[in-house]
Amino acid sequence: MTETTKEKTATTNTAEATAAVDWPRVLLDQLDWHWTNQLRPRLDGLTDEEYVWEPTPGAWNVHPRGQGATDLQGGRGDLTIDWAYPEPVPAPVTTIAWRLAHVIVGVLGARVHSHFGGPEADYLTFDYAGTADEALAQLDSAYAAWIAGVRGWGAAELAKPCGPAEGPWAEHSRAELVTHINREVIHHGAEIAVLRDLFPHRND
Repeated sequence: MTETTKEKTATTNTAEATAAVDWPRVLLDQLDWHWTNQLRPRLDGLTDEEYVWEPTPGAWNVHPRGQGATDLQGGRGDLTIDWAYPEPVPAPVTTIAWRLAHVIVGVLGARVHSHFGGPEADYLTFDYAGTADEALAQLDSAYAAWIAGVRGWGAAELAKPCGPAEGPWAEHSRAELVTHINREVIHHGAEIAVLRDLFPHRND
């Protein structure tokens, strides 16, 4: 076998192996395995005290209306969330309540609405949870809706542009959007886990 023939054979084998990869399953399993085996069990037993614990002075949080820490507040119900535009430098530390709200609304909820026809979700009008159990129920619902939607995208759908809902990234593929959401949920989940680790060692 000549070197040219070997190269052609290797290229063909690589292409066939790539085509054989079930990319929709790979993308889905990356997040769903982590959620099922690591992240979601890590949130079991979250208490209301942990939920709103402020690890530093001035931490952004979810508050009863009228008691927010920032001039700008989002939320339509009895509770509002701290935020500012542009974001301060350095960025403030945020509570578990704030981080969960970010994942529920900004990471998952907004995408479920724009890509799968779910209910509207934005920081200004969301009905924020006042307890840990309520927040986890919102998280479970948003996650289930996102995963169900992504599960409906085959390889051809994942290759399509994600569209105007993603602003300047409109021409990027849905596959890139899925990897971005995977990354967001994993890293914010890790931040929440660290706050849970710190809570028993707090010095109130």
